[in-house]
Amino acid sequence: MTKSDSPQPADDDAAARRRRRLAEVFGDVLPETTSDERGGGGSAEDRESWYRENRPPHHGG
Repeated sequence: MTKSDSPQPADDDAAARRRRRLAEVFGDVLPETTSDERGGGGSAEDRESWYRENRPPHHGG
């Protein structure tokens, strides 16, 4: 086995530091789970309330 075939602990540490730094700068780009996987979406009334509260005045209401 050559040196490039086996990961070194220093390489793992460097990769972990790089991932941490990217997360600090950019945040989580995608959540670990989707809203479908999390469930508990609430009632249709709750989902509609955001649209009613944020309806532009020229759309009536």
